[in-house]
Amino acid sequence: MRVVVVTPPAPVVTLDEAKSHLRVRHNDEDALIEAYVTAATAHIDGPAGWLGRSIGEQVLEARFSLIFEGNANEIRLPFGPVVELVGVRYRDYDETEQDADLADFELAGDTLRPAGSSFPWEGGSLRDEAATVQYRTGYAEPPAPIRAAILMMVGDLYANRETVAIGASAAAIPMSTAPARLLSLYRVFT
Repeated sequence: MRVVVVTPPAPVVTLDEAKSHLRVRHNDEDALIEAYVTAATAHIDGPAGWLGRSIGEQVLEARFSLIFEGNANEIRLPFGPVVELVGVRYRDYDETEQDADLADFELAGDTLRPAGSSFPWEGGSLRDEAATVQYRTGYAEPPAPIRAAILMMVGDLYANRETVAIGASAAAIPMSTAPARLLSLYRVFT
């Protein structure tokens, strides 16, 4: 199963929140601070992120073959928390793309099940990515530990603008373990 971002995530931490955390009172570095917020969030959020889950609300699309995943009685939609199903398309036996009726599905947490005895695509196409499921995922209000971790990462990036400190000797600047500990409560291991 391949998952792509259809609608990028909503911001989790605002510029004003980041500036308040950094105790920055001027506007001279707004673009830099926004870039740090974006980088810290991207590092942990969504299909490419370290957490293995969505933080900001976004729309994802899971693309899969009907040979394996599509013949199961349920499909786990990754990078939850899943909020709602947006749309389902599949290729039938004749390779014609069909829009499925959302009433044919039940969503239980991050698990998609057929409302009846089988998914509507049973007996459909054998090609790769013959079905796509679009779903809205992420937190309306991200948990405080995730927001705190993003702010801490922004603080680290702002204070340590290079990866090496030059002084009497050159030394690598380690990133704090505190964000990783805060985030470990929410990390999904697959």
